[in-house]
Amino acid sequence: MRVLLVEDDPELGRRLGDRLRAADYAVDLATTAAEARHWPDLDNMAAIILDLGLPDGDGIELLKAWRGERIACPILILTARGSWQDKVEGLNAGADDFVVKPVRFEELQARLHALSRRHLGKRDSTLEVNGLRLDPVGRTVEDNGAPIALSRKEFGLLHLFLRRAGQVLPQGDILEDLYDLEAERELNTVEVLVGRLRRKIGRDRISTIRGMGYRFEK
Repeated sequence: MRVLLVEDDPELGRRLGDRLRAADYAVDLATTAAEARHWPDLDNMAAIILDLGLPDGDGIELLKAWRGERIACPILILTARGSWQDKVEGLNAGADDFVVKPVRFEELQARLHALSRRHLGKRDSTLEVNGLRLDPVGRTVEDNGAPIALSRKEFGLLHLFLRRAGQVLPQGDILEDLYDLEAERELNTVEVLVGRLRRKIGRDRISTIRGMGYRFEK
């Protein structure tokens, strides 16, 4: 899953970005409100992690601008501000969660999973389609009860397919979800990854829609 981290502290942004990538998130980093304001494809993000103390503006105003433009992506405020007034203002402005620094990474990750569940209208994180079951917390995949071993990118691709089962996913959307903006991206990377995943879960589960992309069949 891809997240946008809006954090003005370069060292904190680097450390948190590294932890998120190690947990198989693709991470884009913006360090100013102006940079984050018109970030591409915000609605395709799994979440936005937003600091409030940005050098060129207040994070609350950025949050209000996004919500005013009907950006529906889950937004988690991560800030050193911890008063109840700050929390009320942030949640009323449209934040889905409010976390005060410092926070253990495990808690932040659990909150991101909870945001994803609520955004998808689910009570737990597990996804299941036609006997294929994926648990993003436990990092396990089962096919009718039989475990399947996947690489990190294969797991990320299957997670995306199951979240959007029945929808046609262009190769560009897959690249956006699995890779940071700074990462080298080639469309044949998607073809290779889909081919590897098909060999492990069965070719019939993923259809190629010529000229459009791929669809995971419900």
